[in-house]
Amino acid sequence: MVLCCKVLGVSKSGYYKWSRNRNNNSVKKSEILNRIREIYLLSGRTYGSPRVHAALKIEGFKCSRWLVEKLMRENKLFSRIKRKFRKSRGTNDVNHGSPNLLNRDFNPQSPNKIWASDVTFLWTKEGWIYLSVTLDLYSRAVVGWHMKERLDTDLTIQSLQIGLNNRNVEAGMIHHSDQGKEYKSHEFRKELSKANLIQSMSRKGNCWDNAVVESFFHTLKSEMEGVFTTREEAKTWCFNWIEVYYNRQRLHSTLGYKPPLMYEKQMVA
Repeated sequence: MVLCCKVLGVSKSGYYKWSRNRNNNSVKKSEILNRIREIYLLSGRTYGSPRVHAALKIEGFKCSRWLVEKLMRENKLFSRIKRKFRKSRGTNDVNHGSPNLLNRDFNPQSPNKIWASDVTFLWTKEGWIYLSVTLDLYSRAVVGWHMKERLDTDLTIQSLQIGLNNRNVEAGMIHHSDQGKEYKSHEFRKELSKANLIQSMSRKGNCWDNAVVESFFHTLKSEMEGVFTTREEAKTWCFNWIEVYYNRQRLHSTLGYKPPLMYEKQMVA
């Protein structure tokens, strides 16, 4: 020890002070990491480093956000909530948005006059899976839906095509969505044109312009139980919930407490 101090040019007291601080820092990091794990798990694995750091500060822990981020990254404590999808701008594949023809008129007088679409994502232990739905605003029935591991134009096209296969649609029907790049793509607009549909889009960043589909997603996620183990499990659950329960059994308050397909059949008859 004496030889080491001479070689390093430090006093013995200085060495012992450094050693004590190093050990204390190691213990402190261990305590912080344990509490980080507890906060992370209590949040349902939804908290990222900013919220975990804020929770630690409230509890009196003195540590930097950088340290919290580093410890979480090293221990693979990542938030399972994906950041809000940002629409890309200025790409060669995307045109400008279409006008808002719907203008929040969510109650057409007959079926197959206005459809509305959107995309959401669901978490599974295998990773994210994306769900695209197309609703008939007359009855709120899901006329088409599709699920994929990737968020791309094919996801929204498949949802539209299934709806067109399930329904007798006349030329001039309005298809409404947000301004996501999947809906502004040349491929999607080509499918609308082939079916002689008219495209309508929400104003940029205004979720209320597509409130019916937003409400549908809120209901779907509220009635989910726990986290899916696999993507196939998520697909099976969504099939049963949409096709068996929501369209045919779930009482919809807007429809006088009738299931969508029953309401549509009764009203058309």
